[in-house]
Amino acid sequence: MIPNYEKDQLLKNNYSEDELRFLNLLAEKFPNVQAACTEIINLESILNLPKGTEHFLTDIHGEYETFSHVLRNASGMVRKKIDVVFGHILSEKEKTRLAILIYYPEEKLKLITNEQEDLNQWFGITLRRLIAVARVSADKYTQSKVRKAMPHDFAYVIDELLNEPNAKKEKYFDCIIQSIIDVDRANQFIVAISKFIQRLLIDRLHIIGDIYDRGPFADKVMDLIHDHYSVDIQWGNHDIVWMAAATGIRSSIAAVIRLSARYNNLDTLEDAYGINLMPLATFAMNAYEGDSCKSFIPQNTPKENYGSTQIQLTSKMHKAIMVIEMKLAGEIIRRNPELEMEDRLLLDFINYEKGTITIEGKEYELNDKAFPTIDPKNPYKLTKEEKELTEKLRYSFLYCDKLQNHIKTLFSKGGTYLSYNSNLLFHGCIPLDDNGELKELVLQGKTYKGKALCDQFDLICRRAYFNREHPEITSKDRDYMWYLWSGAYSPLFGKDKMTTFERYFIDDKKVHHEESNMYYKLRDDKDACCRILEEFGLDPEVSHIINGHIPVKVAEGESPIKAEGKLFVIDGGMSKPYQKVTGIAGYTLIYDSYSLILAVHTSFESKRRALLDEVDIVSTRSLIEHATTRIRVGDTYIGNNIRQQIKDLNRLLEAFRKGLVKTKIL
Repeated sequence: MIPNYEKDQLLKNNYSEDELRFLNLLAEKFPNVQAACTEIINLESILNLPKGTEHFLTDIHGEYETFSHVLRNASGMVRKKIDVVFGHILSEKEKTRLAILIYYPEEKLKLITNEQEDLNQWFGITLRRLIAVARVSADKYTQSKVRKAMPHDFAYVIDELLNEPNAKKEKYFDCIIQSIIDVDRANQFIVAISKFIQRLLIDRLHIIGDIYDRGPFADKVMDLIHDHYSVDIQWGNHDIVWMAAATGIRSSIAAVIRLSARYNNLDTLEDAYGINLMPLATFAMNAYEGDSCKSFIPQNTPKENYGSTQIQLTSKMHKAIMVIEMKLAGEIIRRNPELEMEDRLLLDFINYEKGTITIEGKEYELNDKAFPTIDPKNPYKLTKEEKELTEKLRYSFLYCDKLQNHIKTLFSKGGTYLSYNSNLLFHGCIPLDDNGELKELVLQGKTYKGKALCDQFDLICRRAYFNREHPEITSKDRDYMWYLWSGAYSPLFGKDKMTTFERYFIDDKKVHHEESNMYYKLRDDKDACCRILEEFGLDPEVSHIINGHIPVKVAEGESPIKAEGKLFVIDGGMSKPYQKVTGIAGYTLIYDSYSLILAVHTSFESKRRALLDEVDIVSTRSLIEHATTRIRVGDTYIGNNIRQQIKDLNRLLEAFRKGLVKTKIL
């Protein structure tokens, strides 16, 4: 406790007890006037540097090779820097080869070094070219930031070589390069400086949802994101269903397995995450023996493979887990009438004798009438075998270390939305009612809308996950977390219903339709977008909304730029199943210190073709906005944080000089 006379002195100097406590902690890092002054000077200068380059990507859907390549080539920015440095000095083939070397240095070196007659000469030329590209890539950052990005083993050497060459130092530079070659470290240096260039060209990476499902390597994508030096994530509906599964929510576990089976992607669960699906396979073979499960053949399976043992087994597993998912979802809907999802209790609407279902007063014939595990009198009751199976699966998901580590990354680096540098990022939508106003939703007896609704869903998910081994504590939270996957007013989903059952069991495509939230009808309305930006505390005059979730039908003439440039939809089809719809293979939105640029990508064939045939993703860049004056760090989100640090340090200086905080002897 601080004595009363000292409290009076603090009040006289306008310092509270809490502030003094904070300043004493700050003094541990900046122990005297000189240290504090030096840091203030450093921070003030940083405010005047150009802002770093941000890259926005969305809807990766497990496409690891494409995602990895886009990061390595910085959405075409590596090639742009090569063009800046070498212009017409190098041929297009030489520039492409240099670019591929920067993307895949280890692998490309093995190929190149085997075909070079004079390897030392090639090393000398290549090292100089890489240094020149690194120099222009680093030119807008502080020496401190550049040094932090340097690989430890070669930090000193790279630091020296980044200085502009001049006549006085020309021999010095030549000597360093020759020494690298002479001591047989050229290979390692090329790998190090290539990765250094990659890192410099993406200062901040924004992933706007849907990392999981469809593609085969979501786990590898998550490994890249986990290890990335500066990344944030806005959760998509395909992420939240995996997060809910890792929380132990049984219906979400069933949904994850169903989606993996639908895209013939069970290997991600079994091989990558070590989830034991043998109990499901055994159950499905017994329960659906003799059932062709034709509607459950994985997508994109060639017809000649329909009869294969593996496809038949996967189809049975697919149907078995889908029926279990319907039962488990029904339990959640029935105990939460406030979710208003009674129309999704479709097992109640089936005439099991006739093999029909009645939806909105109209009867439809089912294309699959075999429901051996459903009791028509109590359709949502799990059989004894289903109960045992769901418990085994729940245990596998809850105690899979690799999966839990990836989900923790989604929580630590992610959220339902992000406001960053005058941009509002979210995956799906901000739910609106039929009048275009923010939709009010009752969660646990309280009403939320807009930003408050997104914040509450974020809090609910965190409570549910971090109490996952004690589900009785947060049962409501768990149910609302499940709702985010397919609920009508989920900001991650944004449709009136998810017609999963209809797509499997009814041939009439009219009942497959999912009506989008009013947000999607108004997203081309500038005034509506401005109101949403204001709801999140952003200035609509200079701010933008950036979304994913709904693929842009470029082939049909749709533009990703909406509402007179207030909103960008950047789902361009990185996921291969969507490329037939989009006509392209993905977007990257790039925000540097002058411009907003939209990069449109062509399809990436494979890493192998990139290495052997030197085939790159062709990225066409379009300028969306150009600032009349260069955007500085001081104009950004980071700048706001730096100003607060400067304010705190000035208070520390004042406290040092008044004797309220003792200086420390270094």
